[in-house]
Amino acid sequence: MDRIVILGAGEIGGLLAHALARHAVAHDIHLIDENGRGAAGKALDIMQAAPVEGFSATVTGSSDASLVGGATAVVIADAIPTGEWQGEAALTLLMRVRDFAPKSLVVCAGASQRDLVERAVRELHFPRRRVIGSAPEALVAGVRGVIAAALKTAPRDVGVTALGVPPEHVVVPWEDATVGGFSLVRTMSEPDRRRIEADVARLWPPGPYALASAAAKVVDTMLGRSDRLVSCFVAPDDSAGRRTRTSAVPIRLDRTGLTDVVLPELTGRDRVRLENAMLL
Repeated sequence: MDRIVILGAGEIGGLLAHALARHAVAHDIHLIDENGRGAAGKALDIMQAAPVEGFSATVTGSSDASLVGGATAVVIADAIPTGEWQGEAALTLLMRVRDFAPKSLVVCAGASQRDLVERAVRELHFPRRRVIGSAPEALVAGVRGVIAAALKTAPRDVGVTALGVPPEHVVVPWEDATVGGFSLVRTMSEPDRRRIEADVARLWPPGPYALASAAAKVVDTMLGRSDRLVSCFVAPDDSAGRRTRTSAVPIRLDRTGLTDVVLPELTGRDRVRLENAMLL
């Protein structure tokens, strides 16, 4: 039986717990926050929605961080009332996760947690495959929505991804993008594509609902309910001998974590832009 622990019962954490329960991603979901009463109250609120929405998952809340032990996945979200876990406080939190849950997968759900993914691998020596950031998947959803609006179609008809380091260094691989199963470069003019690409920075950071939905999608994929690609922050692989930084790339996941980075077809221009973004 899968158990998901969310560290931080703020807006993102609460929305994520609700999304996981509503979509039956996990049966046991636990919110942990230093404000234990707030976490417990939010969990109770979600459980009161169960009869209305028809889900059977159990959502609980407390301040006991040791409960991360044995979790299938641990999500780093946002605390009450300080917001997304960042900096030294977030790193200390990850050290506790490493000690209490050495085999758990770690998902950093916040838009500001790209550096946390990198520090977890480089400073705390987490395996690269076991810690990722889910926020880029929310950015991809925003790009999909903008393209859909421009083409007057449904976002679900648009297939696209985004790579790089948002907000300033985002690459949209148009050659691989599709709409309704057809190549997007045949459907949208280059000036329109460049205009959308120039506006991508405005989509960052995504809001709490988008971040929570992205994290839920990534956890769902981790647990094997889907084999789709998801765009995530992935720590650099330093074994190649050059030092790069954490960036957003499309990946495959399973219960062991990251299994493969799947780079789309890139033009020469986009390849250079991505490499420059990673080396900055």
